[in-house]
Amino acid sequence: MKNLENLHLRNSFIRELDNRFYARLAPTPLKGSHLIAFNPNAAALLDLPAEEAQRGEFLRYFSGEQALPGSEPVATLYAGHQFGHYVPQLGDGRALLLGEVVNQQGQAWELQLKGAGITPFSRRGDGRAVLRSSIREYLCSEAMHGLGIPTTRALCLTGSTEEVYRERIESGAMLLRMAPSHIRFGSFEVFYHRRQFEPLRELADYVLRHHYPQLEPGPEGYLAMFAEVSRRTAELISQWQQVGFAHGVMNTDNMSILGLTLDYGPFGFLDDYDARFICNHSDYEGRYAFNNQPSIALWNLSCLGQALLPLFGEPRAQAAEAANQILDEFQGQYEQHYWQGMATKLGLESLGREDESLIQGLLDAMQQQGSDYTLTLRALSHYDPDDAISHTGLRAQFPGAPFASWLERYRSRLQQEARPLPERRSKMLAANPKYILRNYLAQQAIDAAEQGDYAEIETLHRVLQRPFDEQPEYERYAAPPPEWGKQLEISCSS
Repeated sequence: MKNLENLHLRNSFIRELDNRFYARLAPTPLKGSHLIAFNPNAAALLDLPAEEAQRGEFLRYFSGEQALPGSEPVATLYAGHQFGHYVPQLGDGRALLLGEVVNQQGQAWELQLKGAGITPFSRRGDGRAVLRSSIREYLCSEAMHGLGIPTTRALCLTGSTEEVYRERIESGAMLLRMAPSHIRFGSFEVFYHRRQFEPLRELADYVLRHHYPQLEPGPEGYLAMFAEVSRRTAELISQWQQVGFAHGVMNTDNMSILGLTLDYGPFGFLDDYDARFICNHSDYEGRYAFNNQPSIALWNLSCLGQALLPLFGEPRAQAAEAANQILDEFQGQYEQHYWQGMATKLGLESLGREDESLIQGLLDAMQQQGSDYTLTLRALSHYDPDDAISHTGLRAQFPGAPFASWLERYRSRLQQEARPLPERRSKMLAANPKYILRNYLAQQAIDAAEQGDYAEIETLHRVLQRPFDEQPEYERYAAPPPEWGKQLEISCSS
């Protein structure tokens, strides 16, 4: 195990890339900083004992007051398509990459301090994060990890007495987040649109060295990297759809080159099932509605493919055709992961010819009745076709002709399965979470934290690490949301 002083930070961005890719600067310390939350599971990925969080140096390192040994902070450059419109320069406007830590398993984790102050890419912003948004990211990144979905992680959350203005005056905060890489689709777009193809190639080579070492630099390697990014993205989005997660701001600068869930802003999990659910109050046209996420992911991948096109070899028409073939495979990859995952959630051992219709029928019934997405699937996990009491219980919880009609179809389908009931139930309970980070739960933690009470953050964090398990002492976190909880408006500043 390590202590803070021998984490042996290194910054391969500085070692291997020049200042066309970043700006070097130190964090701006928070005023009146204090530690709000610490995640020992994330610390373990750095071989860092939990006891280190109790040291005064821990707070100083992660509030920007003191530099970690070996830290060489940089704000990275990128561009991106925001709500479909290209913005030539974005970049880390409030985050600094401190460097990487390599753990005993040889895994490298980038440490990024979010809310670290103004950078050259702040675009007239203040460079700060607010407590509200930092709590949401701290909790949701760990909730997604608990659900088995690729994501950035969160090591700690630091509060302050510093005032930050968004829609109102709020408390400033810092979040230390971790990922194997924070490189985005937009990291490539910026150089393509500037017609700077040499740094474009250098960045691609950097990504190959560190994250796709099985691939060799050159047209075939770059195409293979693009294909792998597309495949990972297809699988990621299918996982989002299966758990009812809406990202809210699927701009290309928020899409990870590793297929991670990146940048938690106005996210939301479905309460009552609505395929057209829009979690972002600022998304006036519904571009990033829940049911649009697969098509938006493909659109974003086409932007990445365009940015990488100069690397795919000549003639250009042949390179474009190869890229388009990869894009053409996306829908099939997505659907394969999605339908198979949904079949597992319904306890089906194999995906039959009519099963997609059965699954869609359930979603349609939930849409018509306004059924809670998570609670419906969890309740189905306990369904026994031969137990009339379980039928009555389900119909009582989800009344109405659409669901009753679908349940008869489901009962007939289960009779074709050879899998014993206990095995099916076990598999379904492992695929259908009982606990998700509903917006109202996050809001309750935020409200308490703004009054100086951080206990709810800790409790929610503990519950969400085991979303599939029965946790009798936390049963209230699995309850349906109150009506006010379904009407919370979350904006990009969240």
